[in-house]
Amino acid sequence: MIVQHNPQLHLTYCLNVHPGETWAENFEAIRDKALAIKQRVTPDQWFGLGLRLSAQAAHDLSNPDVRAEALDFFAQHQLYPFTVNGFPYGRFHGPGVKQRVYEPDWRSDERRDYTIQIADVLAAMLPETIEGSISTVPGGFKPSIETEEDKLAVTRNLAACVAYLAALRDDTGRTIHLGLEPEPDCFLETTPETISFFNEMIFTTGVDEVSRILGCDRSTADEMVHRHLGVCFDTCHVALQFENLFESMRAYQAAGVRISKVQLSSALEGASNPETWEALKAFVEPVYLHQVKGLTKDGGRIAWYDLPEALQELPEFDDVEHLRVHFHVPLFFSNAGPLQSTIDSLTPDFLHHLRSGVCPHLEIETYTFDVLPPEVNPGDVVRSVAREYSWVLSRIEGL
Repeated sequence: MIVQHNPQLHLTYCLNVHPGETWAENFEAIRDKALAIKQRVTPDQWFGLGLRLSAQAAHDLSNPDVRAEALDFFAQHQLYPFTVNGFPYGRFHGPGVKQRVYEPDWRSDERRDYTIQIADVLAAMLPETIEGSISTVPGGFKPSIETEEDKLAVTRNLAACVAYLAALRDDTGRTIHLGLEPEPDCFLETTPETISFFNEMIFTTGVDEVSRILGCDRSTADEMVHRHLGVCFDTCHVALQFENLFESMRAYQAAGVRISKVQLSSALEGASNPETWEALKAFVEPVYLHQVKGLTKDGGRIAWYDLPEALQELPEFDDVEHLRVHFHVPLFFSNAGPLQSTIDSLTPDFLHHLRSGVCPHLEIETYTFDVLPPEVNPGDVVRSVAREYSWVLSRIEGL
């Protein structure tokens, strides 16, 4: 939905909350769930869609007849897609997703070609006056990307995507930008890591590669890189690093790194003690990685790849005072015993900054309703997502 016109600011929710790997399954979720949410949130206005397209769904939508059917439906019901979650290439629901969600990573041509296919689909569906955004894996899983050759492969494939998006803009008039989404235990995890990668690789080797591919001068290639590549700023992921959201966003701006999309989300947090550890056991589940970050008494950091590992080892770390867990909980989540969420990191200053033109796209991204413990699961996903819209709109419109 349109939150404001000047500068443009659009709000949606990510359809990755609804299971489905084919476009037929995605389309069914839009008909059954997204329309019902629209009816609760903004029944008489246009409602933005944050698509989640797997490789299979992107392939399905490459068929012009399938796209035409979708566009007719969107026009009939006042729906408009403007952003795509291109992070999970394959299955995103059901047991065993875990670190497979990062595969294939940006070293591979497969990831590049999948992202280009998403861009083609989005360009064909995007309203004329609205930019499009695609969020993606931040390189890959950190243990997989270690060598300079790995980093070069990531950079070259991202540069190839930038060159394609620039050519797509020339051909269609649609501007689409790609946002790398820093995430715990990924190649790009923290704000300083991400800025360093842009400075040391993207704004140097990446620009040179775009210049080579398109046969343009370096200054033109540099402009293309800044227009078409940036970060997807996930507030849960930033808070997990114990970073200040407002300061992190200002750091990206100061470094000239585009904010392509902001995902509004929150993580679990609590004091590190036996009561908290016991409460966290209910959040152990087999589908997603739930990385854990610990803050020590002296300000140091300790990390675990997944919650079960952390719960096993935490009693040995008596210097850890505070825990944050990569488990997206609803924006309206208040507490569960000793557990709270990082929602207070979305301060009025940060939310006000979002209205200044720093980024055109906001996306609510709570995808975990199916795996929340029964005692904190709010139930019906339509009603729950509508409550998240109310939470966001009441705070942004009240500024």
